[in-house]
Amino acid sequence: MLTWKDIINFSVKGNPTPDKRVEKSDAEWQAQLSPEQYRITRQKGTEAPHSGALCSAHEAGKYNCLCCHTPLFDSTIKFESSSGWPSFTQPIKPNAIKYEKDSTFGMVRVEVMCNTCDAHLGHVFPDGPEPSGLRYCVNSESILLEREIND
Repeated sequence: MLTWKDIINFSVKGNPTPDKRVEKSDAEWQAQLSPEQYRITRQKGTEAPHSGALCSAHEAGKYNCLCCHTPLFDSTIKFESSSGWPSFTQPIKPNAIKYEKDSTFGMVRVEVMCNTCDAHLGHVFPDGPEPSGLRYCVNSESILLEREIND
């Protein structure tokens, strides 16, 4: 289980190696994504709080990167944070997420990105529930819910 100390270490000393890499040109990303998806995932934008479709989603499944479909989070670690964005306590695998120090808007935060394609997802904070104490605050426009199908 990742802790805040692990997150800070990744953001300072380097990220875990991803299982694979997906790299596309800016033009390829623009052709694949809607203008809002492109603004959020490729230009590090943010959707308005409480506006994302996945904020109130509670179905079982995996949350994948919108850009490259890499599994990032599992529905079992999603929680109601009242922050206005989907929130998770852990990534699906330690190397699924990339971490970078973000000093924009006069504050210091840790940005989270897909470690496969560098899509901006949101930020992680040390104010989540136990046992990890982490809150991955993610834009709905940067992820897709792959619902579990129960036969």
